[in-house]
Amino acid sequence: MSEVLLVTDGASLGNPGPGGWAAILRFRDHEKVLWGGFSHTTNNRMELLALIEGLAALTRPCSVQVVTDSRYVHDAIAKGWLKAWQHNGWRTADKKAVKNQDLWQRLLPLLQHHDVTLHWVRGHAGHPDNERCDALAKQAAQGDDLPADPGMRA
Repeated sequence: MSEVLLVTDGASLGNPGPGGWAAILRFRDHEKVLWGGFSHTTNNRMELLALIEGLAALTRPCSVQVVTDSRYVHDAIAKGWLKAWQHNGWRTADKKAVKNQDLWQRLLPLLQHHDVTLHWVRGHAGHPDNERCDALAKQAAQGDDLPADPGMRA
């Protein structure tokens, strides 16, 4: 199984507001950079989308080391919240509807397809790839003619 490094970040200018995501994939000496944005979204949606788009770009099952500065994404997967939400009919422990369910549902088959290990890093703390993703995500959020985020409720 190929070993891949995936570094992700998301940003929104206002929360909600214009937002962007970025992902850097590394396999041996190859690097692929992905990024995009939406006119009205949230930071957490962009953090999730960066992971989804990064994993979806892989053409075969891989062992993926994911670096994220999002506690929301990291903890939901690493601490088992995502599995609990599914088991509870997409309800949190306090019986509220899970936010961003559309994106979590897109992520699930990708997590099953790949062997994913998450590593949390503090944002804006000098991790070079995290800083690069942050800059790309912010740049994406400032783009002209950004599409609407189809998962955002009006």
